[in-house]
Amino acid sequence: MEIIWTGMGSLISGDKYLEGFTNLWMFFIYGSAVFLEPLHDIIREWRWIYRGLIWVVIIWGMEYTSGFLMGNILGIYPWAYTGPFAVDGLVRLDFAPAWLVAGLVFERIHYAMDMYQTARRQPQ
Repeated sequence: MEIIWTGMGSLISGDKYLEGFTNLWMFFIYGSAVFLEPLHDIIREWRWIYRGLIWVVIIWGMEYTSGFLMGNILGIYPWAYTGPFAVDGLVRLDFAPAWLVAGLVFERIHYAMDMYQTARRQPQ
């Protein structure tokens, strides 16, 4: 997902190679989303806008916390947001719509995986 996002950013800035990038630290950060599965199950029936807003806040929290910890413990910053909507260089408030959509897409993926697992468990 991050490769696609940064690649599209390259396209917008005129890079015809569509270079996308990430780092291995993101594997652990994105992997921590597995701990959100119980929350998804709890809010599954809520209206999409409320679920989306919850995902925005949670993603911002995870992004800020992981960036803060990596910066203070390891002395590295995998991202350094700038601009008027950046908060301490760790989150960008103007990314809220993207995170809202991403959270709802992740829900669909989680739901599809649940349905696949349920179907596999059914006797043939």
